[in-house]
Amino acid sequence: MREYVTGFVLSVILTAIPFWLVMDNVIENRTTAVLVLGGFAVVQILVHMVYFLHMNGKVEGGWTMLSTIFTVVFVAIAIAGTLWVMFHMNTNMMPSHGQHGPQQPAATHQHHTQ
Repeated sequence: MREYVTGFVLSVILTAIPFWLVMDNVIENRTTAVLVLGGFAVVQILVHMVYFLHMNGKVEGGWTMLSTIFTVVFVAIAIAGTLWVMFHMNTNMMPSHGQHGPQQPAATHQHHTQ
């Protein structure tokens, strides 16, 4: 029961601090704010894994932790690859976009039928 209470208190703190940071606009630089909030999110995930899921190196001979590390690495590679592709998609798919002046519309032929 003690571990659950400790995990709950840590979770409340790790939720309240980022909420305060965002609501009071404490960190004005957007990049810094994203990194700080991401750090709080990672710590929150670790708290949940340790205190609520009871994941440590002792459970099942360490296989649970090994599978978690594999999952984290796999997800990180998938997210990084997705972001890389999306960031570079415009450049890679349309390399000549914007190099030529505005395109002239094709000539339209109007046929009048009576």
